[in-house]
Amino acid sequence: MKRILWIALAALLVAACGGKKSRPAQSSARPAPRTFRAVTVPSTVPPEERRAYLRDHYWDNFDFRDTTLLAEVDTVAMVRALFAYVANFVAPDDRAAIDTLMRRASASKPMTEYFAMLAERVLHDPNSPARNDELYIPVLEALVSSPWLDRWERIAPQHDLRMASQNRIGRPANDFRYTTADGATRRMYDIRAEYLLLFINNPGCNMCKTVREAISASPMLNELIERGKLKVLALFPDEDLTEWQEYRPQIPARWINAYDKGCVVRDRELYDLKAIPALYLLDRDKRVMVKDAVDVGLIEWAIDHDDRKN
Repeated sequence: MKRILWIALAALLVAACGGKKSRPAQSSARPAPRTFRAVTVPSTVPPEERRAYLRDHYWDNFDFRDTTLLAEVDTVAMVRALFAYVANFVAPDDRAAIDTLMRRASASKPMTEYFAMLAERVLHDPNSPARNDELYIPVLEALVSSPWLDRWERIAPQHDLRMASQNRIGRPANDFRYTTADGATRRMYDIRAEYLLLFINNPGCNMCKTVREAISASPMLNELIERGKLKVLALFPDEDLTEWQEYRPQIPARWINAYDKGCVVRDRELYDLKAIPALYLLDRDKRVMVKDAVDVGLIEWAIDHDDRKN
């Protein structure tokens, strides 16, 4: 699992550089880019408090007031630094840490936009192993309220904030109607089970096939399906029903295989469909337990650690 995450991070770092090839060496050597320098934890800090110290002081060596840094700093190293900060020192729901970071970066427009770009790479990119809407929301809030951005520059973060604020962990998921092959249309909220796994997928998507096979191969999930405690709703969100009909035999018979008639989910943006597949684990009350994931192991972990389960 860790190897997969770091492979994904490597791809993310390539994207941060635009995937460009190295230029040939120039005759006049340029100075090496400045890299991020992490703080050193004082020896007086007890071992059990080191993580909390680094959460609060990780960025102390970075001068947020100095915009000349932005022309000299190694952006790949900065993406890596933010990833390490989030992965090691920030809890998945610790919005305060990211809010503080963005407040420090708000010293100028260039610094605000630079850290927003880093956060987009680490916290919002569909390919990032650290993607987390809860942590990305403070970034978007900082942009929307920033005195450095005009009303036109706020349009994109306002839209992204609205999307990120939907279907949040611990809150009710957006309801919608789905249609099955027999033409029957039902509400997602009418599905009765201890858990509901919403699997938004496309027939021609290789990753969708991988996720589908991972669900089918999970002894834990299959036992829950067999006992009626877990139901899987495989939802096709697009318009080409011919493609969906041809793909129907690939969906296990015990799953609910459906499509979004009229593309309401997409057009009303009830769920973020910029990256497919997407898994949402909902509890019996349709509150979100896992949001927009592709890791079936995370689904298993969430169910296994559910305090309300019987």
